[in-house]
Amino acid sequence: MIIGIGIDVVRIDRIERVLEHFGDRFRHRVFTVREQRRADGFNDFPGYYAKRWAAKEACAKALGTGMRKGVAWRNIEVESRPGGMPTLKLHGAALARLQYLTPRGCKFHTHLSMTDDRPVASAIVVIEALPRK
Repeated sequence: MIIGIGIDVVRIDRIERVLEHFGDRFRHRVFTVREQRRADGFNDFPGYYAKRWAAKEACAKALGTGMRKGVAWRNIEVESRPGGMPTLKLHGAALARLQYLTPRGCKFHTHLSMTDDRPVASAIVVIEALPRK
């Protein structure tokens, strides 16, 4: 059963301008330490950050809160599975909201797809409740 869907599109040049203007202040406010470390390995780090911004926005929409009710940017972390498939790891209020939305007797599973093609980056998140085995 699907319990949430979210989508977001962001202009990469917008994130690039924010990075130029606010630098570390922006990165530390929005991205986890692990996300920031991973960005170092990418040539197009504005595209890297733009996709993750879109993923965080899409996840917050799928949770039904946006960036409110205690859900903060760094509560939503984009990770990569072996082979590079992106996935979400939720912390704090975002995780609590996800647990609240998950019906009794079920476990949650998040699906994330991200893409970029200048000038935009986008992401979609689907949150699914699956029966516990």
